[in-house]
Amino acid sequence: MQYFIVFVAAVVLVLLARGALGPAAARRAVPVLLLAFALRLVVHVLVIRSGALDYGGDNFEHESRAMEIVSLWEREGIRYVTSDDIKSLYSVTVPYHIFAAVIYLCGGPAPLACTAVVALLACALCVIVYRLARLIGADERAAFVLLVITAFMPAFLYHTSDMFKDGFNAFLVIACLGLGASNARRLDVRKLLLLVPLLWALWYVRSYMVFMCAAPLLLSVTRLKHALSMRSLVLIVALLLASPTLIMDSAPVRAMQEQLDYGQSANVVRSNAEGGSGVVFQDGGNPWAALGPKLGYTLLSPFPWADGSLAFQLGKIEVLVWYVILLCAVSGAARLWRTDRRLFWFLLLFIVPSTIAYATAVANIGLIFRQRIPITMVTSLLAALAWTRRPPEEHTPTAPARRPRAAQPALSGRVRRT
Repeated sequence: MQYFIVFVAAVVLVLLARGALGPAAARRAVPVLLLAFALRLVVHVLVIRSGALDYGGDNFEHESRAMEIVSLWEREGIRYVTSDDIKSLYSVTVPYHIFAAVIYLCGGPAPLACTAVVALLACALCVIVYRLARLIGADERAAFVLLVITAFMPAFLYHTSDMFKDGFNAFLVIACLGLGASNARRLDVRKLLLLVPLLWALWYVRSYMVFMCAAPLLLSVTRLKHALSMRSLVLIVALLLASPTLIMDSAPVRAMQEQLDYGQSANVVRSNAEGGSGVVFQDGGNPWAALGPKLGYTLLSPFPWADGSLAFQLGKIEVLVWYVILLCAVSGAARLWRTDRRLFWFLLLFIVPSTIAYATAVANIGLIFRQRIPITMVTSLLAALAWTRRPPEEHTPTAPARRPRAAQPALSGRVRRT
């Protein structure tokens, strides 16, 4: 049964790519995506499950929680299980239930089949990244290069080669932002309705990421005649902060604040720093202090000169690629500023707050290496603009065409009023 699920996932991937990319782009993308899909299964068998690489993770914990759900289903019937039923579930229930469904179908532990589902999500994400790059103005060649880079980036590859939740998180975040960017170009009620289940699922994967997506999604549905200025952004933030009764005291915001307080707490930071790649900052216990060095570690670690384990050293391969992407993203951001400031602010409203939020709780390079995967992907969209050969104005299909002005008759004197 496991091999049948792997086969079905591969077929779904091919159909998805052909339907979403079109015939010409799919001819190039499908072989790449199938290779990325197969490589994840190989890494799962030969690296992760064989113990060849000493790298910790929560994949085995997720498998254990899924098995608990299956046991409950066998006793009480199939239903959605919450932390009220199994205390250890916490809030990460969507991946647990998907893994549990696969295990239930296979009649027992099925790590390979579960990995196939995660690999399918990872490759589907590459398709979304391609379409999103094209949407913001990248040409077909640059979007394809981005698809290839995304598919084989080491951190994303490794953390979608087993029962990790990082693939679910990245897929849902980029899917939500993709719909938001499309709505920023042309508002569509159907896309707004599709956002509802995606945001619900994201809430039960990493709930704080819903708030990281909230600002750009809010921008995408506002219909402003002119691009947002810095004054407009400051005014929006001020209005939000001036409405504590309606916004800051709401249950979702309180839940987000509790998660932020938990992630920034001294006990959690100290526990994370005790790992092999832990790092401690001289901030006096204030999560907002020493923000400069924390941002440096959040964005740029592991540094090329740092010592560490084999996994730590392998992570430097991605970092070198990430440095190039960052440099190209600056150029791409400048191009997007000139062509579409609405989408410029849309992307920055995700990149900047997410980076700052993670920086306030950074204490382990290995952990932040995983957490910044969505930030890396969104930033790489700007890099794709820098790789575009033709100016975005020449090939962006959504750019409105200017209508020529009608010829005006020459007037040789004053118009006499009657």
